[in-house]
Amino acid sequence: MEKEFLGRGWRFPFGFQASNGAVAMSEYEANIRECVTIILGTRPGERQMMPDFGCRIHELMFSPDTRATSSLIAHYVEEALIRWEPRVEVTKVDAFPDRTGGIRVLVHYRIKSTEELQELTLMLAG
Repeated sequence: MEKEFLGRGWRFPFGFQASNGAVAMSEYEANIRECVTIILGTRPGERQMMPDFGCRIHELMFSPDTRATSSLIAHYVEEALIRWEPRVEVTKVDAFPDRTGGIRVLVHYRIKSTEELQELTLMLAG
């Protein structure tokens, strides 16, 4: 199945191909996953030309590891992905305190054009 419509872009994290020195690229589902990671890892205000881009989870950096904080994180993640990643439909976001002192975030999403279900796990350090 041809998947060009899913997109291509520079790989994240940025790097070069060892074989020829060209910029490393990602494509299709991997590109979407990397874009989701970029959205969640960017604080609103970090990008000069797009000051609203990103996810508000960084506002909760020093919040207690409680269910209330976890619920707010889940809300911020869903809000950011709905706004900034039109190729996916967020089906569920679970966030819960982890025994390491951080908060584990599980993002479940469906790629709209292929109906493929994906999951991304993110660990927010406490």
